[in-house]
Amino acid sequence: MKNYFDKKFELGYFDMNKFGEASATTILTLLEETAADHCYLINHSLYDLERQNIGWVLISGCIEMKYYPKYKEKIVIRTWLSNYSTVKGIRENIIFNEQGQIIGKAKGLWVFFDIKRRRPVQIFDSIIEKWSFDSEQSINHDITKKLDITLSTDPHKEFSVNRFDVDTYLHVSNIKYLQWLIESIPEDVFDNYYLHTIDGRFISEAQYGDTILSYTEKDTNDNSFIHTIKTKHNDKVCATARTFWKERKK
Repeated sequence: MKNYFDKKFELGYFDMNKFGEASATTILTLLEETAADHCYLINHSLYDLERQNIGWVLISGCIEMKYYPKYKEKIVIRTWLSNYSTVKGIRENIIFNEQGQIIGKAKGLWVFFDIKRRRPVQIFDSIIEKWSFDSEQSINHDITKKLDITLSTDPHKEFSVNRFDVDTYLHVSNIKYLQWLIESIPEDVFDNYYLHTIDGRFISEAQYGDTILSYTEKDTNDNSFIHTIKTKHNDKVCATARTFWKERKK
């Protein structure tokens, strides 16, 4: 493989969940921190882009975790671009433990986005030239396929969008959507299973002051769930996802 970028992390205490392992939101945060550093490496940091009213927005993706690293465990996240269109890029990720074993994989479809006009724009030639690409995929999965919407009319959880839920693009960060989704998982599932895979789509923006409804229902397979997140005032679908949970080892 060529044209990849590696970033090392040591998991801290506040990265952990109640089981003493990195939470799913921690993993997503580290994946996005790696992507941000990959931007910085080529002199197109997220802040540099923001000054030009440009940003990268995640519109779909999937994560698969073999296990979640524990406190003080060291990991390496490897990332690269596998494909581009005029306004979009597919980012691949592999997560290694200290022994060099693969413990997780992820793939995301990112749009180059005009923050003021709220629409896609053409990716700079200099970005494509400096990043280049490698066609190898971390996960062979179609992250552009539309996902089902939950049929339930009763939300499992209701949330308010607060100041700290909004990112520099003035909308709710995708990490917050993952948190809302996990909050809607039944307690007995969360206590006895871990999030093995998630496949998600970001459809429309939620903003500061919105009230969010998180719907979750069981899928046709055991330990699999379908999720929908909506804004309450207009019933607008903001995100959909499918998750699969594996039993924890005792």
